[in-house]
Amino acid sequence: MDFNLTNCTLCARQCHTDRSKDKGFCATDGSCHVASICVHKGEEPFLSGEKGVCNVFFPHCNLACIFCQNKDISSSSYNMEDCSYKSLSDVIERIEKVLDTTENVLGFVSPSHYAHLIPTIVDTLHNHGYRPTVVYNTNCYDNIETIKALEGYIDIYLPDFKYFSSELSGKYSSCPDYFTKASKAIAEMYNQKSSSLIEAVADMPASGMIIRHLVLPGCTQDSKNVLSWIADNISTNIHISLMSQYFPPQGLQLPDQLGRCITQEEYNDVVEHLYEIGFHKGWVQDYNSDKTYKPDFSKTEAFETNK
Repeated sequence: MDFNLTNCTLCARQCHTDRSKDKGFCATDGSCHVASICVHKGEEPFLSGEKGVCNVFFPHCNLACIFCQNKDISSSSYNMEDCSYKSLSDVIERIEKVLDTTENVLGFVSPSHYAHLIPTIVDTLHNHGYRPTVVYNTNCYDNIETIKALEGYIDIYLPDFKYFSSELSGKYSSCPDYFTKASKAIAEMYNQKSSSLIEAVADMPASGMIIRHLVLPGCTQDSKNVLSWIADNISTNIHISLMSQYFPPQGLQLPDQLGRCITQEEYNDVVEHLYEIGFHKGWVQDYNSDKTYKPDFSKTEAFETNK
């Protein structure tokens, strides 16, 4: 795939904007901007180890989630001039510095609208002698052709499979076709990696796929539908990371349903379904995780209070 930003189809939004001259739905143009590059120890244990992951947080987003947990850098009102890194050379220099302190794992967070930068970053790191395990940490509103083009650059796919219901995805994230697009992307990721999650051996990167799902308050049936679809159409051998960490961000106008954290009963209900339908690999968060993973992107180390 030619990453042609003059008629942008990088993500599933397919807005066809000429990002060399204008900004797409994602509120970004074709230049390099990175909001934060920092150590994060709150990822799945397989990835974080003791030292954590070097996460690259891109600004803005190709979704429009009204409850965004990273709203400080993802909203359309975020000023790109506040980005900490505005050139590829600065990004790569910072990545190398942070990688030296981590488990040699590099995570690209919300990368769908910046996927064109990933091959160049990875190739440059390889040329500089760095061979980290590369993680594609995505909201999963991805163009399947972009995922195909990234084969060989991504070691671990970490998609957050958000919704089954088109009504919910339309109301909460402005994308009623989310499930249609995300399910195709998930299938392609699985085609590349299968259900095995292979640990690094002899300095070679780890490889595989982990599907995340964040349980939203009042949406337990949708969560069950997502998990059932994965079981029926992908595999119950896939690693699932079921998350309870939803919190209502301050300063957002949210419907009453999203104005609270999930209850213990709601989370237990989804966890029971996870096991009932045969999933047996992955992670279930502690119920009180909503108090653990709140980033502060005004700091160089956005998760330093969570270490």
